[in-house]
Amino acid sequence: MAHLTTIAKRSYEEVKIGDTAEITKTITEADVVNYAGIIADFNPLHVNKEFAEKTRFGQRVVHGMLVASFFSTIVGMCIPGYNALYLSQEAKFVKPTFIGDTITARAEVIEKIDEKKRIILKTEIYNQRGELVVTGKAVTMLMD
Repeated sequence: MAHLTTIAKRSYEEVKIGDTAEITKTITEADVVNYAGIIADFNPLHVNKEFAEKTRFGQRVVHGMLVASFFSTIVGMCIPGYNALYLSQEAKFVKPTFIGDTITARAEVIEKIDEKKRIILKTEIYNQRGELVVTGKAVTMLMD
């Protein structure tokens, strides 16, 4: 993942429709094991190689919410960044992500609601083959 060492600090007025941000991360076995431990989801499709090899996927599938969690990185670090509050996230899981896949999470500002300082983002995640794996929409706001 690109190391995000600074948090974007923009006012609501500085965030513009069409602004974009993206981050890239290769999903490792350690990521999956750690995530499974944190949320206590040990479904064998995610954590048992022998079991997963016998499924239609032929290998372990990364937890969908682990993949989608990178939208939170974009909200908290990039758009809007500093002082952001994540209000909601719609997510549709289009294709599975596998251990070793490199994903790129992208967000684009598609709408602003001035009276509430809300920022609506189109959110998408692609794998290394350019295939869409997660799509959705996020609602965020900047706290004063």
